[in-house]
This record gives sequence, C-alpha cells and structure tokens, in this order.
Amino acid sequence: MVLVHGLGGSAINWLGVGPSLALRYRVLAPDLAGFGETPPVTGVTGLAAQQGLLDRFLRSIAGGPAIVVGNSMGGLVAMMEAAVEPGRVSHLVLAAPAQPTPRRGRVDLEVLAVFATYAMPWLGPWYMRRRAARLGPEGLVREMLRLCCVDPSRVAPDVRAAHVALAAARLARMPWATDAFLDATRSLLSALRRRRRFYSMVDRVAAPCLIIQGAGDRLVPLAASRELARRRPDWKLEVFDGIGHVPQLEAPGRFVETTERWLGGAA
Repeated sequence: MVLVHGLGGSAINWLGVGPSLALRYRVLAPDLAGFGETPPVTGVTGLAAQQGLLDRFLRSIAGGPAIVVGNSMGGLVAMMEAAVEPGRVSHLVLAAPAQPTPRRGRVDLEVLAVFATYAMPWLGPWYMRRRAARLGPEGLVREMLRLCCVDPSRVAPDVRAAHVALAAARLARMPWATDAFLDATRSLLSALRRRRRFYSMVDRVAAPCLIIQGAGDRLVPLAASRELARRRPDWKLEVFDGIGHVPQLEAPGRFVETTERWLGGAA
C-alpha cells in the first residue's frame, strides 16, 4: 500500500493512519518532489513530474501492483498513474481527490482568494515569504489545519507536532520549498481547468476505487466527488459528515476502518 500526500504536504500527513494500516499491509509513504525531504532534482514539481516520481517509486520500491491511497493532489496523481500504468495500481483509495468543481458548485471564497494569490507570478512568492515570517512554524500549521479541518483539535498532538517540526525544517534548510509549492500549485490549477481532459483520464482508470470525502471540505466540495461518483458508478463514495479535507488526520480511526472494510481481502 502506497500513501500519496497532497499539495503542501508530506509523508507525515499519514502518521495518523499509517501504523494501523501497517498491521495488515506493507505500507510505504513517499515525499513527492519538492515536498517533505525530497528535493526537486529537476526543478520541476508539476503534476507530470509527480506522476513520474510515483511511477518510479511503484516500479522500484513497491515492486508490484499496489493499493495506492492519495489525498487531494495526491489523489489526482494516483488517478493519473492508474490511467497511464494500470498494471502498477491494483486498487485506488482517494481521499478528497483534487478534481474540477462542478459548474454550478459552490466555491469557498477564502480558498479561492488564497489560490488566486498563489497563481500570481510575483505575488505568490512574496505572499508565502511574508506569511511564513509572520506566522512561524506553529502558525503555519495552525492555519493549514484551520483551512483543512472542520475541527483541528481532532488531530492528534503528536501528529500536529510532527507537522510543526517539518514546517520549521522547511523554513530553516529547504530554500526550494516555496518555488516547488508554487510550481505544483500552478500545474494543479491548470489541470483542473481542463475538465474534458480530466474526465477522459478518469474514464481510463481500470482499478476499483473508493472515494472518501468529508462533507465539510472547503477545498474540494462534496458536490465534486458526487459528480465523480456519478460519472463512475462502479466507484464507491463514502461521505464523512463533519469532516474536512484531510480525513486521514481528522478521523483516522474511521478512515482506516472504511478503507479496510472496502478492500476486504485485498491484502
């Protein structure tokens, strides 16, 4: 089982569920290019580069068809890999996967403003540097959890502490982190504008799929995952009421139970 984090995240996004899943599966959680401890070797951290990294990881480390679990951008990268290399992905579990918002769907205005800022070539880097200097590691994690969770207090203290430690490391010794994040963000936004291409990719996915979606998600509206499940009626949609964008952090027990129940004997 390979766990793929989302935009701005890292392998530690899975600390709340990894140990429990590892009781039954061989669990691996890479840092994508430009995130966590993986530097952007080529300087490119867009979706194509992330899918290429995941493909190499599955081929050389996982060593066979894997259950791929992806959150947010990681869910989109997982779908891309399953569409391009179906032999490497046996099952998909998508937690709030990045996807186009339905044309009549409601968009969170704060989220829209933040991502519009990230997309601006000169404003994005300035905003991120100013924000990091103002908030520091603790504040950055607090704001991330506020945006991504319905109730940030549900995140375990040790998991929160690990995120703060990584935020401090990024500020202290990862000068490439801001550029990597912004490059990935722009690539993601560009991909989500191409609705026809996105759903064509979805149609090519052969692996069985479970979608786990928080009803209180501000970044990926529930309506988007309902539309995805409508287009792929063979995929299973599980909705977590009162949960936000990172169900593996906010409701880890339910996340593990739901995933393992759906997978059944796929160990």
